Amino acid sequence: MKGIMIEKPNVLKIVDLPMPELSETNDVLVKIRSTGICGSDVGIYHGTNAAATYPRIIGHEVVGIVEKVMPGVTRVKPGDRVIIDEVTSCGHCWPCLHGRGNVCDNLRVRGVHIDGGYREYVTVPAADCYLVPEDLSDADAVMIEPMTIAVQSCSRARLQPDDTLLLLGCGALGSSILKVARHSGARIIVADVVDEKLQEALQNGADAAVNTRREDLTEAVRALTDGHGSTVSIDAAGLPDSLMSLLQATGNAGRIVTMGFSNNPSPVTQFLITAKEMDIMGSRLHYRHFQDAIDMINAGKLSLEGSVSHTFPFLKAQEAFDFMDSRDPSIRKIALLYD
Repeated sequence: MKGIMIEKPNVLKIVDLPMPELSETNDVLVKIRSTGICGSDVGIYHGTNAAATYPRIIGHEVVGIVEKVMPGVTRVKPGDRVIIDEVTSCGHCWPCLHGRGNVCDNLRVRGVHIDGGYREYVTVPAADCYLVPEDLSDADAVMIEPMTIAVQSCSRARLQPDDTLLLLGCGALGSSILKVARHSGARIIVADVVDEKLQEALQNGADAAVNTRREDLTEAVRALTDGHGSTVSIDAAGLPDSLMSLLQATGNAGRIVTMGFSNNPSPVTQFLITAKEMDIMGSRLHYRHFQDAIDMINAGKLSLEGSVSHTFPFLKAQEAFDFMDSRDPSIRKIALLYD
């Protein structure tokens, strides 16, 4: 079978791989139908993802059809269309024992630390498979995984109806967070440098928008919040100056959730954190939030239809990554489709 390997930074290859075999008692064999290209995949490709190891079969947004199961597996059956949880954890370290398996001491993420889904078949434990809603296309179904990341970040942010959320970044991640956050009842201010993305965010439930290319973020947010600033802010942009910008724009007693994965230093002023008595929290991956996201979709609270803006055959992954690098403003999400 074919797979897509990042041999080393900036070297993407189509490789021949052996067919995976069912070995554990709870294993299932999945024939891949679609995979998403995430910003972290691009980071692995370019060598800027500090967590990745090489060579690596990437891909953690993975949808497929169950083809075979080991005897005794009842969670899924052949023919089921599933999305695969990318987080694998040990279950016995301190974070795992306290419901934080997404930051397990022995964490291994498919497509980052171990091989992922950019290949024609994978074997995974049945417990990591979740049924995809029937009315979702294969392409749009890859967006369930980003929704789990959004659920995790909103949970970390402890969003309440009386909050004013500042969401920095309206790309694929920011758009996913917006779709989840709007159900909290919080007022939402979005910020980006692309007017089209800001307009789309307003159409999708944001209450106000700030173009940071033309406006000072702190001044704009204070003007929208009677001078206080946001009560909670989420960084969905991951830029070197994101944290400092949010420290300035967030008000006293505020909460900030960071999601960036750059290993480069970021300027931070401790005085702002201390003087405002702020809570600064990271949000990484998710922990068992696939069913939460799927339940929201089935209940009509989340719509993923049309979330993917571009598709490529998976063997044209190089073209897809090159297009991603073009930063074409029409890009929302790119999916690779498998025959």
